[in-house]
Amino acid sequence: MLKGFKDFILRGNVIELSIAVVVGTAFTALVTAFTTHIVNPIIAAAGGVQTEGLGFAIWPGNSKTFVNIGGVITAFVTFLITAAVVYFIFVAPMNKINSLVKSRLATADPEEEPIPADTALLAEIRDLLAQLAGTDRELTAAGSSAKESESSR
Repeated sequence: MLKGFKDFILRGNVIELSIAVVVGTAFTALVTAFTTHIVNPIIAAAGGVQTEGLGFAIWPGNSKTFVNIGGVITAFVTFLITAAVVYFIFVAPMNKINSLVKSRLATADPEEEPIPADTALLAEIRDLLAQLAGTDRELTAAGSSAKESESSR
């Protein structure tokens, strides 16, 4: 059981996964900063000058009842940016690499399976019989033409 765990750790997948987590965390921080400081103010400006942003208050004067539609839009934009970057930086190149590897590993023409010895022997006998039958026909045809020429004399 420990040998299996050791093989799993040393196989490389864990290292790749840990690198992906670190890069993903750093990228999430970057996208969050972008949406918080650039996208949020633009969306809040759409709400108007007198409001806290794009949304509405269920109870006027109570900021805890503010339904922040801009926050939902910002989260959606964050998700789209993150998903696009993950797809175009990680998924698409990996799919391309996998297809190249599969095409190199695949053989162009599968090798012919060898014919069993008994089948090859039977095929050889068939061919010899056909050859002998053809020789007999030629002899028969030559003999009948010779008889015809003798009778016509």
